[in-house]
Amino acid sequence: MIKKPEILSPAGDMECLNSAINFGADAVFLAGKMFGMRSAPQNFDNTQLKQACELAHGRGVKVYVTCNILPRNRELDALPDFLSYAQECGVDAFIIADLGVLEAAERYAPKVARHISTQAGVTNYASANVLYNMGASRVVLAREIPLDEIAEMRAKIPKDLEIECFVHGAMCVSFSGRCLISSYMTGRDANHGDCAQPCRWKYHLFEENREGQYFPVEETDEGTYLYNSRDLCMIEHIPELVKAGISSFKIEGRAKSAYYTAVTTNAYRHAVDDYFNEGENFVLKPWITEELDKISHREYNTGFYFNHEPGQVTGNGGYIRHYDAVAVCEKSIDDTTSLISQRNKFIVGDTLDVLPPSGIPFNVKCISLMNEDGEFVESAPHPTQRLTMKSDAPIPKGSVIRKKRL
Repeated sequence: MIKKPEILSPAGDMECLNSAINFGADAVFLAGKMFGMRSAPQNFDNTQLKQACELAHGRGVKVYVTCNILPRNRELDALPDFLSYAQECGVDAFIIADLGVLEAAERYAPKVARHISTQAGVTNYASANVLYNMGASRVVLAREIPLDEIAEMRAKIPKDLEIECFVHGAMCVSFSGRCLISSYMTGRDANHGDCAQPCRWKYHLFEENREGQYFPVEETDEGTYLYNSRDLCMIEHIPELVKAGISSFKIEGRAKSAYYTAVTTNAYRHAVDDYFNEGENFVLKPWITEELDKISHREYNTGFYFNHEPGQVTGNGGYIRHYDAVAVCEKSIDDTTSLISQRNKFIVGDTLDVLPPSGIPFNVKCISLMNEDGEFVESAPHPTQRLTMKSDAPIPKGSVIRKKRL
């Protein structure tokens, strides 16, 4: 019998953690203030890490902590205390790229499972078996591996060695995310979580004897973004992912918003559940695909899963944005009244798109807004402002409220 894969969601801060839990994640991956491959998010200090474990475990959700930088000598002295403290907090696994960190985790936090990061570049069953013998319980495969090779790997590794693969989110132009372009151009070390994303920049050629003359490498009138990878989206290929033997479906995005976490977690949760409920009669519901167009994203692609390279977005380095998250429902007062926390501007009379914790989106009309002073207002212009909103349908607590861009 095929085991249902885990939905693994990103949590860059406590708000994202709550979104992941509320919208159906089986596990979350997050970082402490050290040793994680994302420095842009807020991440979790020691107190918050303990709180995160308590909150997640209270809802049956596992917590994986990223220890996936490639550390320098000067950083190693702080590693034992961090690993020991994370074990005390009850984290379920470390995500590790470096062999020295792998050995330290076994020594200083032996009760915590050890997952091998995609940064380690695991591309074959021989490497996976060696890492299993070194104590790994899971390998996060390099994103370059197609489904047929994943299935072969599944057949040639121990049954209790889990396979985790990315199914959604931004892709790095470099092999398994190991990149030196940022360090070279800006001094910001991508392998320590501080990437400046120069792969998203616009480039031209410059000939040394023609100072000041730039030659665009053109595919469009706007120039070419040579390294700008498309975003991965495998929502339409759940059966193939499951049949390849993948244990955990990982959603990229620890530097992204709670709204992104909510939408992506919800979409993959429903798609996987529907597939296991419907079996060979499974047909992906159109609203699930539509949900992933309601978040900021680059052009979607299936990555390397089907033996062809995804290609680059050559016309621009930006995002596609069709919707804005405008509010979160803090409390449902009655069938027509909600207490909301505003995120982006909207006005009375707008048609709003609601994503409730049940995960099935629906539309409401904003009939009126009242501020905290009891005054009726025509718009919600101030971020995090709390307002009382009347609508033509009830909005459940925890719902994300969106507005389509014109």
